[in-house]
Amino acid sequence: MDPQPSYNPDRTLYPDTPLTVKELPLAMQPREELQRRGAENVADEILVAIILRSGMKGKNVTELARELLRRYGGLNGLSKADFEELRGLKIKGLGKVKCMELAASLELGRRAAQHAQAPRHEEPSIREPESAYRILSPMARSLQQEIFWVLLLDTKNKLIGQPVETSRGLLDSSPVHPREVFNKAVRYSAASVILAHNHPSGDPTPSKEDIDITRRLIEAARILGIRVVDHLIVGKPSPSTPGFVSLREKNLVAFE
Repeated sequence: MDPQPSYNPDRTLYPDTPLTVKELPLAMQPREELQRRGAENVADEILVAIILRSGMKGKNVTELARELLRRYGGLNGLSKADFEELRGLKIKGLGKVKCMELAASLELGRRAAQHAQAPRHEEPSIREPESAYRILSPMARSLQQEIFWVLLLDTKNKLIGQPVETSRGLLDSSPVHPREVFNKAVRYSAASVILAHNHPSGDPTPSKEDIDITRRLIEAARILGIRVVDHLIVGKPSPSTPGFVSLREKNLVAFE
C-alpha cells in the first residue's frame, strides 16, 4: 500500500490551504507520477514541476508549475522564455536558481529541436582511390609513425563514419591483425572496406610486407563476408606520384 500523506496540523485550521507535495497521495507526486506513467504520458505541469523541484508555503510545486504555464499560455509560450524573462515575472516561489535551471532546460530543448531539423550531412561516396586519398591525406600529413586505417563503406559505397584507426606503430612499422582491422566493419555491418596506411617517409611505394599483409587481410575478410575494395598507401605528393599508391590500380594484389 502507498504510505499515507504526511499530517499537517494546519489542515484542520486552514482547510482551504493548498496541499503540499508531501501531503498529496504518493502516486500524485510529480516524480512518482512520472516514474509510474512514463515521461511521455504525464501533463506538462508535471514535467515543469520536476524541473522546479519545490514550491513555497501555500503553493506546492505542481501549482507553481501550473501558474507558470498559465502566465505563458501553455508550454509553447514557455518554451520561448529565457532567464531574464523568467526573472521578470516575479512569481513568488520562482527564485533566481529556479529560473536558471528552468532556462537551461528550455535552452537544451530548443537546441535539440534545431539539431533535429538541421539537414543531415551526407557522407561522400568513394568510387575511386582519389576520393579516399582526399579524406586520408589531412590525417596523414604530419605523422611520424605508421598508422593503419579502415574505411567502412555501405552498399552504395558511402563512407560509414570516419576512417577507423586500427593500429599505430613506431616510425615505419605497424603490426596489423585481422581482428582489429575488421572489428568495427562487422559491428557496423559494412558491406565493404578500403584498407589504408601511411608511409612516414613520404614515399608511397608498396613494400613486400604491404602486399603480403593485404593478401592475408583479403582472405580474412572473405571468411567474414566483407569485400576489400582496395589498399591505399598514403605518402606525400611529388613530381612522380600523386601522393598515394592504390594496390588495386597497380594490380599488385587480386582483390576479387
